[in-house]
Amino acid sequence: MTIAVSLPSRLDRAAIRRSRVPEGWWLSVGLYTALALTLLAPLVVALLWSLVDPKGGWFAPDILPRGLSLVHWQAITQDRSLIASILTSLSISAVVMVLSAILALPTAFALAKIPFKAKRAVEMFVLAPLIVPGLVVGIGIGFVFFRIGLAYTIPGVILAQTIGTLPFMIRILAATLENLPMDLIHAARTLGASPLKVALRIVVPLTWPGFVAGGLLSFISSFEEFEKTFIVGAPQVETLTVKLWAVLGGKVLIFPNAAVVTFILLAPTVVIFMLAERALRNESALAAGMGKL
Repeated sequence: MTIAVSLPSRLDRAAIRRSRVPEGWWLSVGLYTALALTLLAPLVVALLWSLVDPKGGWFAPDILPRGLSLVHWQAITQDRSLIASILTSLSISAVVMVLSAILALPTAFALAKIPFKAKRAVEMFVLAPLIVPGLVVGIGIGFVFFRIGLAYTIPGVILAQTIGTLPFMIRILAATLENLPMDLIHAARTLGASPLKVALRIVVPLTWPGFVAGGLLSFISSFEEFEKTFIVGAPQVETLTVKLWAVLGGKVLIFPNAAVVTFILLAPTVVIFMLAERALRNESALAAGMGKL
């Protein structure tokens, strides 16, 4: 007795192979490829430029530099004033982050929870510093600060940078506060809690992802801010961006030095996000806050 066994046809085998491939696989491959080309490729080129040997150079049609050296890194990092400018930038950015959160909370709460006729106009006014070019804002702030004695001072730089970071913080907190239940606030006020206690015990804990997202964005924006800092504070207040602008050589762009500057500015941003991720230990917390922007 013989048993006939039918072998799968070519069409059946192709269908089986297609069924094993997850849907959207090609889309994922395309997105990751585009991400690698837009992010990793420029970083690789910048890294090679920062390591170019001045004796050999890097000219077309060479795909890679003729020699590698740490001369450019040593020339920039051996500058003692660089460490001082980094510490100044970190200190100013930390103060700007805290000040932005304190100033943004009342406005964000009003936009999210209090109905009034001019709400749309207030929202547009809040976003105005993002619409106007930073150079124009810096010139206006610098003129006012020069008249009142805040020019060329650290408090003046802090206030100037806070003007640029407030719109981000207000927008994120306002969107986060929309989900805050008002019943808790009314109950706390009925039981005798002061507005400050309500803010510290209820509002801040429940909107913590928004504070984290807005704080990170404010810190990084302040750390990398140049126009307003240069106009208001230079040359007495020398932040990292002002210092690195001088290192680049003014009108002549030196590619190896520019590449080193790129990594010096990028490193704190990467470290901050890594520390924030480890501190939160909850991927949805940071995403919830950033998604409100």
